[in-house]
Amino acid sequence: MAFIDYYKILGVPKTATEADIKKAYRKLARKYHPDLNPNDKVAEKKFKEINEANEVLSNPENRKKYDQYGEHWQHAEEYEKAKQQQQQQYQGSYQGGTGGYSEEDFSDFFSNMFGGASSRGRGRQVKFRGQDFNAELQLNLKDVYTTHKHTLMVNNKNIRITIPAGVENGQIIKIKGHGGKGVNDGPNGDLYIQFSIVNHSKFRRDKNNLHVTVELDLYKALLGGTLMVDTFNGKVKLNIKPETQNGTKVKLKGKGFPKYKKEGEFGDLYITYQIKIPTKLSDREKTLIKELQKLR
Repeated sequence: MAFIDYYKILGVPKTATEADIKKAYRKLARKYHPDLNPNDKVAEKKFKEINEANEVLSNPENRKKYDQYGEHWQHAEEYEKAKQQQQQQYQGSYQGGTGGYSEEDFSDFFSNMFGGASSRGRGRQVKFRGQDFNAELQLNLKDVYTTHKHTLMVNNKNIRITIPAGVENGQIIKIKGHGGKGVNDGPNGDLYIQFSIVNHSKFRRDKNNLHVTVELDLYKALLGGTLMVDTFNGKVKLNIKPETQNGTKVKLKGKGFPKYKKEGEFGDLYITYQIKIPTKLSDREKTLIKELQKLR
């Protein structure tokens, strides 16, 4: 999540032509494309970096800003505006005969503005906010069923964050002040974390609700009875009504997933019954079923 050298990502020198950049991008994009690297998180991350580098370097205007301002290239217009304003202030003072500034004074200002120290102490330092960082955090569905703490490494520093129960796949949260360092004591950028929730359970999640299919044997479906079924955090006993049809759905209120930042509140669990037809019938069973068939 530290500063990324786009030229290094594409494997080209800073003197590379547009054709060189395009050629390097196409070669790497084919190598790391998700279709050729299924379920490979390293290749997926590399592919994203390659695309990000290409978007900047293949655009002449953005490339010029990047070459001049590096990791702060997105703030190039702010820098230029601040320089112009300061130039106008100096020129106004010079023309008015009150300051008597020289070209060396301008150099002091620009050095001061971009992080250097002014030898004369002239020129006001302009503060700029640091660059925002983005990261992806992959968790299992069971990990976000309860609120827990997680440690991230950002710029060689450990950040301990609290992940609230109920975080959804694709959701983004902001950690204030943990992005790039500000310029001239400006505020740091923020860290944006996008969650990738992997579900290896038998439950299907739909926001705060859970869905699951439960097998029901033919005889219990016909005659009724009780059945122990799994919820996400334990088992419950259900009463099965006689003559339950295949595909019947029942709702268990409050047995779904936790609601994000709403402590003690849960969605519902929806159970769909799938009637299991018996196989390898004995002769006696076949005879009884035929008799039942005649009765119907």
